Amino acid sequence: MGRPSRWPCDRALAQELPTCQKSNLDIVNDKHTPRFRVFQSCKCFYKNDQQARGKQSLIPQVLHLFRSFSSKMSPSFSKLFVATSLVAASFAGAAPLDQLEERSAKNHTIVKPKVIMDNDWGTAGFIPYLMALDAGWDVLGLVSDTANSWALQCGLHALATLEVGNLSCIPVHKGADYPLLNTPELFQTWEMVHGKLAWEGSFAPENLTYEALGNDPTSGDPTRVSKAALYEGYPNTTFASKDAAWFMIQQVRKYPGQVSIYSAGSLTNIALAIRMDPDFAKNAKELVIMGGYIDDNLLQVTGSVMQADWSSDVTIAGNVANQVSVTQEYLDDIYKVKNPYSSLMHKYYGTIFPLWDETAAAIMLDPTIVKNITSFYLDVDTAPSSPNYGNIHAYQEALKPTAQNLQKVNMVVSIDGNRLKKWVKRAVQYPKSCSDF
Repeated sequence: MGRPSRWPCDRALAQELPTCQKSNLDIVNDKHTPRFRVFQSCKCFYKNDQQARGKQSLIPQVLHLFRSFSSKMSPSFSKLFVATSLVAASFAGAAPLDQLEERSAKNHTIVKPKVIMDNDWGTAGFIPYLMALDAGWDVLGLVSDTANSWALQCGLHALATLEVGNLSCIPVHKGADYPLLNTPELFQTWEMVHGKLAWEGSFAPENLTYEALGNDPTSGDPTRVSKAALYEGYPNTTFASKDAAWFMIQQVRKYPGQVSIYSAGSLTNIALAIRMDPDFAKNAKELVIMGGYIDDNLLQVTGSVMQADWSSDVTIAGNVANQVSVTQEYLDDIYKVKNPYSSLMHKYYGTIFPLWDETAAAIMLDPTIVKNITSFYLDVDTAPSSPNYGNIHAYQEALKPTAQNLQKVNMVVSIDGNRLKKWVKRAVQYPKSCSDF
């Protein structure tokens, strides 16, 4: 499969519907790319049956950005790991930890894997980039997006958490304020029809009282900053000059086939990069995203590593992100080694949610952490008014719809949770700083 001359996107209609904590997703409909739809979802954790009942509307995020990875992307970009239900990561080109640095046959110089990390950064959201640095990767920059809060507030969190660990040599690029079409008003209208979501993210109604008490801004003016929510301190550093989309375009052009894009928040910046540069997907090495909810009623597919279709261009990590929980004992153990990061994690990470972002990072950085995987054909509910909007449908080959050219994908079923927890512990207790590289 050769590289395409351009990304076929002449129908540049992007839209986005309801969102919750971890997304404000863009949908790009492209009639020329029917093979696959990349989807993004939110960090929703269902504590009871009532919340589980609403999970179809709690996960209404779908991104059609890359519906034809196998036919429209370079081989180096085509192995996509989309974490459904909260995490995604790609195996393409990623090496185990003991093989992360490869030597150039021509000049024997060390070539580190490169990554751009896009997220709705928060006070305790620094662990993925600490893991990347711990693994020896070159973090070219951090990118902020609008998901948990507005892109500005999330970007300030990124600047501040880098600063506390002497990592300000890593630039931060602010992302887009708004999704391509969706707005807080449209989102709240959707809730009037389908019901209120348990976690609304940046589109939750504006509440200045909550912000004064230390909550990140939601709705209202996207340029509003809540200093009270910056528990790690207000940064002294500033954003890099280029906005997020242009930065990503520039880097994949500079290092064609070498840059992994990690997105654990919304995908607005990636959508913009693809629209601005038709060669963006071709030039990037891989895409790592979080998102999606698999319809378990249709998921009549099981398997193992041996049964996975390794020729498939797409791999999905399903609910595996919920596998590794955080306990107070674990946080206390990490805090035995005192530093700014272990202190922030101990005080602000909490024990409610699993290691979502960290699972995505681990699958990207070291795919040998995956223990179980299976294959199926994938589709996504994209009807804008659907209460099931954003659900991922999984089909066996014999049961897949014949009218659609669905993409066969691999789904990560389980990972080595103990390895992940040890990795997170090491990365937080003994973080790298700018003096290390």
